[in-house]
Amino acid sequence: MISSGPVEDRLAIRELVESYNDAVMRHDGNAWGGNWAEHSSWTRPGSGTAEGRDNIRAAWEGAMSRYSFVGFFASAGPIIVDGNNATGTWYQQEFLHQKDGVRRNITGRYEDTYIKTGGRWYFKTRIYSIMNAEETQA
Repeated sequence: MISSGPVEDRLAIRELVESYNDAVMRHDGNAWGGNWAEHSSWTRPGSGTAEGRDNIRAAWEGAMSRYSFVGFFASAGPIIVDGNNATGTWYQQEFLHQKDGVRRNITGRYEDTYIKTGGRWYFKTRIYSIMNAEETQA
């Protein structure tokens, strides 16, 4: 499927994902949490769904506390913009170094919905699925 909708909105959504990934790499909870709509949800395998920006950020901070290093890179699938709502697919490559010495390489997919409020795009929902995972001990 091909992306559709105004190019400026699709670019802003790409920048939203880039902001998210940058915050992950810097372990910056304030910046990361600022990408979510107030009434949003984040679903991850094995962790269920966190509802609301504050709960989502708390879940993320708990998950991130296990890692000494995270490499987090995205590749875009289609982005479909319809007014102040949009959907998108992202393929994610993660390099995770846990503090206990375990290293994980994960390829995953996010299925997203976005909402534009106050002229800015935010994540409304992110549903993550793992496509491939490898684990080694350092």
